[in-house]
Amino acid sequence: MNQTTLIPPAAERRIVAPAPDRTPAAPRWTTRLWRGKPDDSPFVRPALLGLLLATALLYLWGLGASGWANSFYSAAVQAGSASWKAFFFGSSDASNSITVDKTPMSLWPMSLSVRIFGLSSWSMLVPQALMGVGSVGLLYATVRRTTHNAWAGLLAGAALALTPVAVLMFRFNNPDALLTLLLIAAVHATIRAIESPERAVRWLVLGGTLVGFAFLTKMLQAFLVLPPLAAVYLIAAKPSIGKRLGHLLIAFGSMIVAAGWWIAIVELWPASSRPYIGGSQNNSILELTLGYNGFGRLNGNEVGSVGGGGGNAGGGNWGATGVFRLFNSEIGGQIAWLLPAALASLALGVWFRRKAGRTDRQVSGLIVWGGWLLVTGLTFSLMAGIFHAYYTVALAPAIAALLGIGASILWEHRESIVAALGAAFILALTASMSFVLLGRAGGFVPWLKYAVVVVGVGAALMIVLHRLLSSRIMLAVGAAAVITMLAGPAAYAVDTASTPHTGSIPSAGPSTGGGMGGGPGGGRGGQLGRPPTQNGTRQAPGGTTGRAGGGAGGLLNGSTSTTAINALLATDASSYTWVAAAIGSNTASGYQLATELPVMAVGGFNGSDPSPTLARFKQYVADGEIHYFIASGGGGMNAGGSSSSEITSWVSENFTAKTVDGVTIYDLSAGIQ
Repeated sequence: MNQTTLIPPAAERRIVAPAPDRTPAAPRWTTRLWRGKPDDSPFVRPALLGLLLATALLYLWGLGASGWANSFYSAAVQAGSASWKAFFFGSSDASNSITVDKTPMSLWPMSLSVRIFGLSSWSMLVPQALMGVGSVGLLYATVRRTTHNAWAGLLAGAALALTPVAVLMFRFNNPDALLTLLLIAAVHATIRAIESPERAVRWLVLGGTLVGFAFLTKMLQAFLVLPPLAAVYLIAAKPSIGKRLGHLLIAFGSMIVAAGWWIAIVELWPASSRPYIGGSQNNSILELTLGYNGFGRLNGNEVGSVGGGGGNAGGGNWGATGVFRLFNSEIGGQIAWLLPAALASLALGVWFRRKAGRTDRQVSGLIVWGGWLLVTGLTFSLMAGIFHAYYTVALAPAIAALLGIGASILWEHRESIVAALGAAFILALTASMSFVLLGRAGGFVPWLKYAVVVVGVGAALMIVLHRLLSSRIMLAVGAAAVITMLAGPAAYAVDTASTPHTGSIPSAGPSTGGGMGGGPGGGRGGQLGRPPTQNGTRQAPGGTTGRAGGGAGGLLNGSTSTTAINALLATDASSYTWVAAAIGSNTASGYQLATELPVMAVGGFNGSDPSPTLARFKQYVADGEIHYFIASGGGGMNAGGSSSSEITSWVSENFTAKTVDGVTIYDLSAGIQ
């Protein structure tokens, strides 16, 4: 018998439509950063907003107190704001005598800001601070994607924001701020490529481009992230191995294009019509890339650097090398606070995710951030060439990310005794590390190290006994654990933000007695433990001070001009290509920043580059292109190279010196005496 399906009349049918969603839509600009997830707490968005606002406050607070910060780069920023040719090449002066000893991309945002808002400390440093806020937000988003846990992302973002060396660099004008932002963005793009196979090539092209831009920011250091980026895609991406290899070749090609266009233009540009490539000995950007800023950093064979041309196998002027280098008295307070916790989190994460599939997102996070930390950390520990403590800002994102991922994994396995013991170990280890680092700072908040140890060890014991405690108590214990881990670096971070920093070798936090090469002095103000002054007086953003005498500067600190010197240099300035010349970039920088007129930096940063030669300098003088020569002084370290010495001798033998506010100046327009 046929069965007929009975359909009730339309009047009797009840069509139940879904209730309209009356949840207010998030503003379009927020959805990329904090798109809601089903497991989100309603407190996540306010917490993220609070983190970003607090980071902005920390990085922008009193920013102008550092004056020109690193006047070596500040002079190039000023030059780039006055000349598009100087902007493109990264020249030290607007008349394009010589470039800085790096590729110029980090200078471009600051130069554009100065073009828009005028020359000031704020117009230069605000872009750096905003890069810091962007880095924190992007790290949050990346860690959240790999853990599906917004609180893990918030912990990672907070750890990065409070890392002392990060606070220093995001309030300073060195290339490291942009480098850090670009490398975090490259990791984010790679993670997106892994999770979106249909769009993998697009994301990898973006990631490769970002690494290429990072190269144009700080040259070969950018490539330290390439092994972990390649490894995580090869291991964790879903396409076949052949496709994965092909995708990586495309990403590599995009990186070459993004980094190579500028290198190609500079190499093909006639040397006679471009500035000399600072830091090189043969006026070659390739030599600079592979030598002074490349393999020379690893083996210490850096022709033209301070201390000579090589042989620093044991660290030379830059401190002893070894796996514990990052924990020593000079570097530890910059970066080591959470480094043991990050390494322990990596080990525990690998243990708990050992049976997860290769495409597991948390495994991806452990591979890329763990690889970043190990490759970069070992390179910094063992490199025998020029090394400064502030380089370690490149480790901060990896340390912070591993801390967040590790916390998420331990929380997922909170019923496991291994997870409880692991969390307790990490907390106790971090408290002990903070005790050691705070103890090195002498009288700096002396009670804090004891509070951190007592609370940290107590919280660690309660974590071990968590099954005996209520959820409310454990919530308080968790909060105490986070506060304990971040208390030490937060104290250093606030001290760093409240202290002006100038010179070429800045250092975060209070002085710990470890200076350049591990010698005396903490380097807090930039030069071997000296405070942020120029010849005894804090430098104002205009380069002038209230003192009567000027200062010719030196290797690590910029010169200090005065009203009388400014007036002298400005006299008939339009008739000259350079209003003055001086040995070394820092000696030239203060006068250029004070007058906003081009000052030739003879010999580049160290005064050791063969630019210009004595013959070329004589021709400049004969052609009436240089008005004054400012004799070197100040630091006593700037010996210069043979060309610089020859020029100095020739000027002193053939021109009459006069003293203006304590600075020796020769008028080259007066003719040879």
